[in-house]
Amino acid sequence: MTRVGLLGYGIAGRVFHAPLISSTEGMDLVAIVTANPERQAQARAAHPDAKIVTAGELFELDLDLIVVATPNKTHVEHAKRAIAEGVAVVVDKPFAPTSAEAEELVAAAQAARVPLTVFQNRRWDSDFLTVREVLGRLGEVRRFESRFERWVPEIWDNWREFGAPEEAGGLLYDLGAHLVDQALQLFGPVSSVYAELDRRRPGAQVDDDVFVALTHENGVRSHLWANAHAANTGPRFRLLGSEGAFEISGLDEQEDALDAGRRPTDPDWGHEDRTGRLGILGETTEVAVEPGAYQHFYTELQAGRIPVDPAGAVHALKVIEAAFLSARENKVVALS
Repeated sequence: MTRVGLLGYGIAGRVFHAPLISSTEGMDLVAIVTANPERQAQARAAHPDAKIVTAGELFELDLDLIVVATPNKTHVEHAKRAIAEGVAVVVDKPFAPTSAEAEELVAAAQAARVPLTVFQNRRWDSDFLTVREVLGRLGEVRRFESRFERWVPEIWDNWREFGAPEEAGGLLYDLGAHLVDQALQLFGPVSSVYAELDRRRPGAQVDDDVFVALTHENGVRSHLWANAHAANTGPRFRLLGSEGAFEISGLDEQEDALDAGRRPTDPDWGHEDRTGRLGILGETTEVAVEPGAYQHFYTELQAGRIPVDPAGAVHALKVIEAAFLSARENKVVALS
């Protein structure tokens, strides 16, 4: 059995990591770190065989894998500690607050020969898997549009809403980490970045209205949106190609399913009734959505494979940093 310790039991730890680890054959969730009494009670109820420990106690246990699902500003320190202990480590997105820190982690893991990966679960979203399936039917793709738009008009008391730079809060770090990663997965490295970042909600300390335009080295343009105050949302994905277009709306349902207590071991896991539209003008075909598959991240890891190359997460952070610079100085930023 792979003995796993989980650092953090907020949304990432409680909804994603703990259920997925517990559902993976060959993995044993032996310890959870959370100082919050309410979260401790939730963890004990959901995972009675796991010990509730402090961060210091976690690193004294005999573990094979440590998962870092703590606030963004603590990702680097915990990952460095795991690497120094010679324990394989998963870091939730965003990998680090800066690309320089991310590069340090990659170098440290390589020097210590410790497996290191980044939790980019939305590579296994149902709609993203569907996009990958239809991509070859669009001819030469010229524009890719991707949106994470939500209606959250009130600011909530969470570190993601805090404005201190070390918190790495705001939508560009939070949802943008997924949007950029998916664009890079489909169309490769980026040569230039343009961005518009705004704070729309009264009292907002961080960006809650995000637009990022990427020009990929192969010429494809990606237009990415993230929004916390969208009472009506646009298509989740829209792709325009030389032979046709594809569009799909709505959001992958796995997060809600996990939060409701469902697990990837359920026989109909990941299946949805949503369809996308593939075609030219009015001549469209409904395309059934591919089953979502978040479980693949940990099954790949358990099989000894790295599901997400951390070098890709470094490039994504460089794109995010370029977006902040672009918005601040109102210019297109070239990436070397």
